[in-house]
Amino acid sequence: MPVFVTYIISNINKAFAFEWVADGLNKEKFQLSFILLNPSDSELESFLKENNFVVKRISFEGKKSIPRAIFQTISFLRQQRTDIVHSHLFDANIVGLTAAKLCGIKKRIYTRHHSSYHHEYYPHAVKYDKYCNYLATDIIAITKTVQQILIEKEQVSEKKITLIEHGFKLSIFENQNEKTVQLLKSKYNLIGHYPIIGVISRYTQWKGIHFIIPAFKKLLIIFPNAKLVLANANGDYTVQIKLLLNDIPANNYVEIAFENELGALYKTFDVFVHTPIDNHSEAFGQTYIESLAVGIPSVFTLSGIANDFVKHLKNAFVVNYKNPEQIYEGISDILNDENLRESIIKQGKLDVSERFSLTKMLCKLELLYLKQ
Repeated sequence: MPVFVTYIISNINKAFAFEWVADGLNKEKFQLSFILLNPSDSELESFLKENNFVVKRISFEGKKSIPRAIFQTISFLRQQRTDIVHSHLFDANIVGLTAAKLCGIKKRIYTRHHSSYHHEYYPHAVKYDKYCNYLATDIIAITKTVQQILIEKEQVSEKKITLIEHGFKLSIFENQNEKTVQLLKSKYNLIGHYPIIGVISRYTQWKGIHFIIPAFKKLLIIFPNAKLVLANANGDYTVQIKLLLNDIPANNYVEIAFENELGALYKTFDVFVHTPIDNHSEAFGQTYIESLAVGIPSVFTLSGIANDFVKHLKNAFVVNYKNPEQIYEGISDILNDENLRESIIKQGKLDVSERFSLTKMLCKLELLYLKQ
């Protein structure tokens, strides 16, 4: 008889990671159901229903929705005879772990998707993290950085923590349709521009985009036809970033709020840049893996998962935090040194394929679910 596992996820429209888990987890050993805390329908909900998973959407619009969401979650868990609850993201953790505890479910897991964010920017929210830590029987840390914060800043027992790095269906990044790539180049007016400098990051202060823009401005002196692509271009630091973009000619940058063909978008770039402002604000940083899997030479600061595997001049060009001059130098060196460029592309692909396979992650998940 399979183990009944309920995933509880909050405020997600589309996420390949959950689709991959739903599709890849051993169906003879585990029967998955899903609770989605969302204000409306989502692409994830459509995918799950199309693939015949039991899904319950609970209309969720912030704190005021929590009591009702807990009550509805309890009802669903009892109806599904859930053995294990596995929650993802802050609101889902509060609702899911509380409901699971009230139901008497003995295995309550949450994946910690944020790192030092609350400690740095919202100290009042740390008590909620500690509440979730208390309720959970197991916590998945997605990087050593997250593991360290749980242990050192929140005094979580090491016995409660399992390190499971994200796994990826790398083939969707490695094998891109050239026609789709060309369509995106046309869509975003990239044809005729060189080099294309790509950034895929929300507009928030700790992502460090405000250090990339001055570096790109300097690059324009040497490459007046360069273009900066800013994807996922929305967030709480929009005003500051827009002010910096005022110094860049309109024809030399494009902002993209959302692009579904992410793998193909990476392939439009000549250089990719991701430069968080410290080593701990990024909990994981999927874009580190995606860019290297696609084979785009990259300029990085070390944060999140990059701390654990990115090496300067081996698989990327690593720069110091908050340093536009080094970002510029990294981009220039990649563009001007073919040997360096080809070397880091080759090693980057090799490193992510060896470390971040979906199969490896699923095996670790299944072991955790079966652990007594």
